[in-house]
Amino acid sequence: FVRNQQLEPEGIANLSLADFIAPLSSGVRDYIGGFVVTAGHGTDALVKHFEAQHDDYNAIMAKVLADRLGEAFAEYLHVVIRKDLWGYAPDEQLSVAEMLREEYRGIRPAPGYPACPEHSEKRVLFELLKAEEKTGVSLTEHFAMFPTAAVSGYYFGHPDSQYFNVGKVSLDQINDYSRRKGLSQAETERLLNTHLNYK
Repeated sequence: FVRNQQLEPEGIANLSLADFIAPLSSGVRDYIGGFVVTAGHGTDALVKHFEAQHDDYNAIMAKVLADRLGEAFAEYLHVVIRKDLWGYAPDEQLSVAEMLREEYRGIRPAPGYPACPEHSEKRVLFELLKAEEKTGVSLTEHFAMFPTAAVSGYYFGHPDSQYFNVGKVSLDQINDYSRRKGLSQAETERLLNTHLNYK
């Protein structure tokens, strides 16, 4: 992950998602979760069926419904993580409004989110999870997911985990990130081109 180099509106500076995982040297057993889900299998065929009938309304609604179901599945899995699998919030009872306000412990950012803006990390996530084999979701060469009603990302349970914006990054961070990922500086700059504080 890259590190925020700016003061956020709330005064937060220098955060990285890596801060929300205890280092091995701490002796604390800690986890990061990963997920890839979809509700999109068959959606394209259904959309084409509606479009062939000049039924734009139902074509749009099929896409929207598949997208919302994918997001709902990711949110449901987060509940299972919190209450059962990791079990740090076994008694959590939130209303729909509280869920929408994210009044629970933990976050689920994804490659491409402001806190981790570099999309190629989806490839690492997909490889670790064997996601293509297990879900039928694949990545394009530019890291878009297919079928399109797919959601992927990470689960963090750290009590201080929060969303933030990495913002612009400097050349020293680009060089460090390149070294850690085994990429050339030019490739890293291409992957993070909208986040460079230099040109």
